[in-house]
Amino acid sequence: MTVRVLRTGLPSSVRVGGVLLGVLVLLAIVGPWVAQFPPNEPHYGDKLVAPNAEFWLGTDQYGRDQFSRVLNGLRLSLLSAFIVLAGSATISLLVGLGAGLYGGRLDRAVSRVIDVVLAIPGLVLALAVVGLLGPGYLNLLLALVTASWAADARVARALTLEARTRPYVVAARVAGVSRPAIGVRHLLPAVLGPFLIVATLRLGGIVVALAGLSFLGLGVQMPEAELGAMLGDARRFLTAAPWLLIAPSVVILAMAAAANLIAEGMRDRRDSGGRE
Repeated sequence: MTVRVLRTGLPSSVRVGGVLLGVLVLLAIVGPWVAQFPPNEPHYGDKLVAPNAEFWLGTDQYGRDQFSRVLNGLRLSLLSAFIVLAGSATISLLVGLGAGLYGGRLDRAVSRVIDVVLAIPGLVLALAVVGLLGPGYLNLLLALVTASWAADARVARALTLEARTRPYVVAARVAGVSRPAIGVRHLLPAVLGPFLIVATLRLGGIVVALAGLSFLGLGVQMPEAELGAMLGDARRFLTAAPWLLIAPSVVILAMAAAANLIAEGMRDRRDSGGRE
């Protein structure tokens, strides 16, 4: 009895990742009520103060409370990652589903566009978009969506092509059901589950990419608190105030780990047919 595992339960990695993500989301939500100081409020008499009873994670070069800024950055980073994931997944699903459903010239054209986008490294493409539009929060989100939709669109197309051969889809086509109706009623439900698992695998990478580009000064501009931007601003104080880098780095790693644990567990569960 002690060896058996509940086969209908979630994999342990999903549970661990879910708990970790839940804690991060909870901290992001309650941050404004937990933090003692506003994130952008300077205390010029308390510059670069080490962690203490008043400033739990210390202060930065302007005397701003690091704890409140980390919580604010966590909230903004989580929101940004989910926005990018939702935007990229929506575009990928629509493009891949449309290409697989209609086929022919549309499918060939979409496939060529996907090949071109995938030929460019994602980070390079994101940098090019930000360079064209200019630094800024919204431009960074648009750049990451532009750089991340193509791979998932190829997955959605492959799933759609496979689903088209199923008997009930073939029967619907023979019965004269329109292609849009087939796509919505039959193909979308068949494709959506596996596609979301694949798309969720990218959440950890999106978190790291957001932090990396913000670290370079291409996203949220200071004094607004964002984890990657905070790391970029704190690198000048690596030896004088190392606490400025530790907390944002730990939170970024925790977000990426939670996303990867959940996604890997979902994929393993699907590959095992629901058995753990």
